[in-house]
Formats: sequence, C-alpha cells, structure tokens
Amino acid sequence: MVTELRAVLTMALLRLLAGAIEITAGLLMIKFGKVESALKINAVLGLIGPVILTLVSTVGLLRLSTQLSWPRLTITALGVFLIFWGTR
Repeated sequence: MVTELRAVLTMALLRLLAGAIEITAGLLMIKFGKVESALKINAVLGLIGPVILTLVSTVGLLRLSTQLSWPRLTITALGVFLIFWGTR
C-alpha cells in the first residue's frame, strides 16, 4: 500500500520531471531556431504530457482506492477518462 506522503512525493516528482522536460524542450526549440525542429519537439511533448497525466492520476487513484467506495472511485476514474476523451 502506498502511504500518503509517498504518493504525494511521487506525484510531485512526476510533475517536476514533466516541467523539466518542457523547459528543456523550449530551450532546444530556441537553440535549433527552426520551425520544423520546433514542431518535432512539440510532437514529442504531445506524447509525454498524457503519459505524465496518466501516471500522476494512477498514483492518486491507487492511494484513494483504500479510502473511496467503488462507485466513487469509478466516477473519479471516469473523470480522468473524460479528460482524455474531451481533449482528443
């Protein structure tokens, strides 16, 4: 079972990693100075963002799974799914 602090730290570290990747990508876009390169870098970021969202949500849902009833946990998981569906 994941403790509260461990879950929060994991979620925060994943978000910090995502932020570091975003900053690095922005710097690479500036370094290369070409629209083509910037679009390629942006495409990679488009893949990384949903992966981080899924991982952070999974960690949070795993932690909440011991505290929430199954119907509420299902509604919460459905909310994450709807975010993906709505942004596609």
